[in-house]
Amino acid sequence: MKIALDPAMYHADLSVADEVRRAADLGYEYLELSPRADFFFWYRYPKADDDTLAEVKNALRETGVTMLSLVPVFNWASVDEQEREAQVRNWRRLLEIAVELECPVVNSELSGNPNDARRSEHAFYRSMDELIPVFERYGIGLNLEAHPYDFVETHDEALLVIRGLNKPWVNYVYCAPHTFHLSDGAGDVGRMLRSAGPKLAHLHVADCLNHKLHVGNRYIVNPPGVDARVHQHNEIGNGDVAWDEFFGTLRDLDFDGIATVCVFGWEEHADDIHRRMLERLRTELGGTEKARSG
Repeated sequence: MKIALDPAMYHADLSVADEVRRAADLGYEYLELSPRADFFFWYRYPKADDDTLAEVKNALRETGVTMLSLVPVFNWASVDEQEREAQVRNWRRLLEIAVELECPVVNSELSGNPNDARRSEHAFYRSMDELIPVFERYGIGLNLEAHPYDFVETHDEALLVIRGLNKPWVNYVYCAPHTFHLSDGAGDVGRMLRSAGPKLAHLHVADCLNHKLHVGNRYIVNPPGVDARVHQHNEIGNGDVAWDEFFGTLRDLDFDGIATVCVFGWEEHADDIHRRMLERLRTELGGTEKARSG
């Protein structure tokens, strides 16, 4: 298993190259890069140029850190055809960047609109028809997750969409901080992890509160009934995810994929949180990091 860092809490202050160095300082050997405006951003054409990529590649060589995954969010399931075509163009450039960084896998969301789920699914498969040859030409894997306010928001339906693609290199991300959206409040992490079977390739590890508990009053969103989703990415222990069940199930499954630490919104404690999360994952699940195997 490989343990990666999502450096989102450093985006405001550090370049990507310096995030690579910070990851190494914290003890991480793998990085998973989430959206940032100067590299690739939500729904926008990627902005990383040759000079930027050269800086990052130098930092990777200097530190021995591997850029393991990129996490673009492009609305390839848009029901607006002009927008869908633009998002496919964004994907094509993103995959060029992944190749340049020798990044073996890309993670993403299904996107689309939960209020127009059927047409969003049609658009998603149309986009995949166009992009599958590009992924296969580059040899890059794709891991997908259901996300709050995607056209699919639950674990079981997301697995069906992924299986519908019928590609061995398209697999599933279980995002722990989405546990209660994935399960409509049930939080049955053991069942969900087991049901993913061989498609379970990637974990996003952070905690969250169950928005369904206490008559929904863990969150108060105004006006009542507004069409919005709320969740957090907290440090383990600052939420309601059943971590003993989560880690115990993964050990039973001999999980051997990628686990990414992705805590957001606690910048003032970022370094300490990332060190504690790395130690917890190593304790619970081990890891095949290069320093150990070398």
